[in-house]
Amino acid sequence: MKAYRQRVLDLYDNQTTNKTEISRLINEEFDLNRNIDSVRWSVRNIISNRGVHDECESVGIDPEKIKHYWYKGKHYSINVSGKDEFDPESFISELTDEISKWSPKYKKIKRKKTKDPHCLVFDPADIHIGKLCSSFETGEDYNSQIAVQRVKEGLDGILSKSESWNIDKIIFIAGNDVLHTDNPRRQTTSQTPQDTDGMWYENFLTAKRLLVDIIETLMSVADVEVVYNPSNHDYMSGFMLLQCIESWFRKSKNITFNNDMSHRKYTVYGKNLIGSTHMDGAKSQDLPMLMAHEASENWNDCRHRYIYGHHIHHKTSKDVFSVCVETLRSPSGVDSWHHRNGFQHAPKAVEAFIHNPEHGQVARLTHLF
Repeated sequence: MKAYRQRVLDLYDNQTTNKTEISRLINEEFDLNRNIDSVRWSVRNIISNRGVHDECESVGIDPEKIKHYWYKGKHYSINVSGKDEFDPESFISELTDEISKWSPKYKKIKRKKTKDPHCLVFDPADIHIGKLCSSFETGEDYNSQIAVQRVKEGLDGILSKSESWNIDKIIFIAGNDVLHTDNPRRQTTSQTPQDTDGMWYENFLTAKRLLVDIIETLMSVADVEVVYNPSNHDYMSGFMLLQCIESWFRKSKNITFNNDMSHRKYTVYGKNLIGSTHMDGAKSQDLPMLMAHEASENWNDCRHRYIYGHHIHHKTSKDVFSVCVETLRSPSGVDSWHHRNGFQHAPKAVEAFIHNPEHGQVARLTHLF
């Protein structure tokens, strides 16, 4: 490694060296079965961090293992990242660690054992915070504030309708296009342009505050399991949002999170196997078989099997053998594209479901707008 490093520096210091010679060196290393991206990174790293490499070799430290270092100067103290390639696991760890320093403390709520218990599945589907609809074109207005207002109104309506049931657990299905765009250019993850209301960072903070308010309200009723569904409008920013929310509640003993990036999530309540997915990927007719494979350890123990889907903003419900596949309505308005293509007039609503541990889904709760 030392000889390879010196060769890179000799080529770089030689004023007559051209890019072809550097490229030849990279290709020679690549021929030794090294990953070409890592070779390119190592060349850049050696050239830009030669002082660090010299110091490491003088004390017997492998420079390749240095991920970051502190530079202590006369006027500044700088934390320098040693790699310019993106490491998702490190990024997520650093993000959640930093956010968790500011997470509030929640006292553990001790609850009495509930007689005739039930689970409330609260699922505000496809909120689309940041979506803009103009009544001048589509017949209705929708923006970030209306989105928040509807979800909060829907939450109050659902909890009011569920008062006659003894709720001992709440499953809050989050994600599912909670944000309307995924970059500063007002586009979805796939770079589809959108009509938007507000700046991306304003909408992110609005969504964060809304989810915190929802969870705090639900937590006052029963312990909450938050289930995150990745989605096509905010595949990246939605994940970051839910990581922030998990860090916010990290000191609460009454909240649990199922927050990874798997596109289909499953949770068990009594003899209920409850799945959820955004439904922009696998086809609805394939979801029961996927559940049988992906949740096989719970399949035989759970007689009642459900998959709650999203994405299409209207109600469907179908039994596929022993699995009920159901899509949910959305509280979000109709924008220009949907109006132009005639995708409108479906009732707008926030929905929830009541599950009995022995008898499965026993009620549907709907708050219409």
